[in-house]
Amino acid sequence: MAKTIMIVDDSASLRQVVAIALKGAGYDVIEACDGKDALCKMTGQKIHLIISDVNMPNMDGIALVKEVKANANYKFTPIIMLTTESQDSKKQEGQAAGAKAWVVKPFKPEQMLDAVSKLILP
Repeated sequence: MAKTIMIVDDSASLRQVVAIALKGAGYDVIEACDGKDALCKMTGQKIHLIISDVNMPNMDGIALVKEVKANANYKFTPIIMLTTESQDSKKQEGQAAGAKAWVVKPFKPEQMLDAVSKLILP
């Protein structure tokens, strides 16, 4: 059974690039355009991993991580931040909120898939 990954980014083109890479690697994908949209789509189904941007309208990635970690159904779901933010202070804020990995854009799909494979056990 395929593992499900949620991609949260306000850029439709970036979601598409990430989705193509993930689907090509055999994952099921759920897309959300921001943190609020992501939370609306978390309806109790198993999500094995979340890949989220940091800077988004309505609810940013750090706020999303905090909300996910506060939700009993998803508090153990690993989260990768995929962002243009590379400052250590932002990374520390993300880690403190509960993010497990930080991938800086632009990125190579293999780099992201490598991070995904480390966080999703077969």
